[in-house]
Amino acid sequence: MRKRNHYSAEFKTKVVLELLSEASTVSELAAKYDVSPVMVTRWKQEFLDRASDVFKKGTSDAEKELEEKEAHIADLERKVGQLTYEVDWLKKKSTEILGPDFKKKSR
Repeated sequence: MRKRNHYSAEFKTKVVLELLSEASTVSELAAKYDVSPVMVTRWKQEFLDRASDVFKKGTSDAEKELEEKEAHIADLERKVGQLTYEVDWLKKKSTEILGPDFKKKSR
């Protein structure tokens, strides 16, 4: 059983652009880069389907999702900071109220 190959986006783009320049056929490119002709055809179709997204104005779905995740992370970091501050404050106050040796006495 063959192991599945994973190709980078840059590699796929290079192959598709070479195909679109019509310097080589699908079969020639497949042989040159040692990939299946079916794969090259799929990459070309996907490339052409998504080509219009390059010129869209505004934020894409991926950018919106990234912004939402960054906002969520920032919110969580603020909460961690607040909780760290509260724990430190409670430790300080408990030492002031109960004394520094309280933990040792309770055991």
